[in-house]
Amino acid sequence: MNINELIKIVENKLQKEIIIQGLKVDDKSFLHKNHKGNQEGKFHLKLSIKSEELIKLNKIESTKKVYNILDYELKNYIHSIQILLS
Repeated sequence: MNINELIKIVENKLQKEIIIQGLKVDDKSFLHKNHKGNQEGKFHLKLSIKSEELIKLNKIESTKKVYNILDYELKNYIHSIQILLS
């Protein structure tokens, strides 16, 4: 899977499961390029999510919700994820 396919899947899954007013998914894989644990085909994503639904939850609950939605992608294609909520 390439990064553009992954970003589309992440966007679609999140928008299907969460009420979102704004979403930006950035590829930050270059941050892990020379790390020892870096694996080919695994990406680092930065999610900037504007969601009144998520902001009502505490940080742990909102993070769990995103992780549960993206469970398959996290296990197979995402090396690292950063979640920013507003």
